[in-house]
Amino acid sequence: MDADKRICGREPDSQFVELAAEVFSMLADATRVRLILALRDGEQSVNQLAETLEKSPAAVSQHLAKLRLARFVTTRQEGTRVYYHLENEHAAQLVSDAIFQAEHSLGGTPRHHHERDEVSE
Repeated sequence: MDADKRICGREPDSQFVELAAEVFSMLADATRVRLILALRDGEQSVNQLAETLEKSPAAVSQHLAKLRLARFVTTRQEGTRVYYHLENEHAAQLVSDAIFQAEHSLGGTPRHHHERDEVSE
């Protein structure tokens, strides 16, 4: 069966490398990163997200449309209001890891390493 012949997507010659680069390209915008962070705790409307990000609803809506096309977010409609939520946990994890990497670029021991030390004590 083909299910037994799974292709590892994490090899340098993987067919998924180009798609992964497109994922990074989609996240190469601070507003979209902020939207993913805002949606970690659950669904929100465009107006709620616009208020959180201090951006216009029109600008937030445009970014959400791109995230929806890339399948980062999905929607649920209730009456005339549309609520957005993350498609799965991977987008939030990817953004968290990118922020952790950014903390490393500042030098010293990043804050997220201090949090681990406190948990293990």
